[in-house]
Amino acid sequence: MELISGAGAPREPPGAPQAIVIAGPNGAGKTTAAPFLLRDELEVLTYVNADIIARGLSGFAPEAAEREAGEMMLRWLDQLAAQYASFAFETTLAGRGHARRILRLIAAGYDVHLLYLWLPSADQAVARVRLRVRLGGHDIPEATIRRRYQRSVTNLVTLYMPIVTTWRVYDGRGFATGAGIPLIVRGQGDRAREVRDVQAWDSIRQQLGISDGEEV
Repeated sequence: MELISGAGAPREPPGAPQAIVIAGPNGAGKTTAAPFLLRDELEVLTYVNADIIARGLSGFAPEAAEREAGEMMLRWLDQLAAQYASFAFETTLAGRGHARRILRLIAAGYDVHLLYLWLPSADQAVARVRLRVRLGGHDIPEATIRRRYQRSVTNLVTLYMPIVTTWRVYDGRGFATGAGIPLIVRGQGDRAREVRDVQAWDSIRQQLGISDGEEV
């Protein structure tokens, strides 16, 4: 895998279609980061985002269209996979359903890359969503944010990292000026191949109770 400038996202040689999973807790900056990671770095132009679909269905109350938007997103992903097209989609990873989709994509010949934007606590996720609301963005109940946060981090390490082609964890707390999105760690399977931010990676491992002698 070749490293590139900026965020250091993976660029694969022509051949296999690419499925990019942009993930992280609510408020981590997934939608903000997506244009840079996808268009500028990976040259993947098809980005499926349930939040954007919901705003199209109900611009003044996107929360009311959340379920319908989620169903539309899944149908769109199925159509893209049937066309063997490269695409990206956004998720919190709070659920386990995307694991089955990823395994089907890999079995069909896709390379699946997971790009995760990390926040150090549920409190920070809540604060980021509140800021987004003040700036005109959509709201999410605090209890939902907190529930999704812990499930997201747990599923990242225990479920999704082991099954994707490659994975990367970025610091969602902010973008380094002129240096793209700060990379914390990259790896394959249950092994970290390169750690850029030891302190942040140790914090993630401590959140999940992973000892120094264990993989990941």
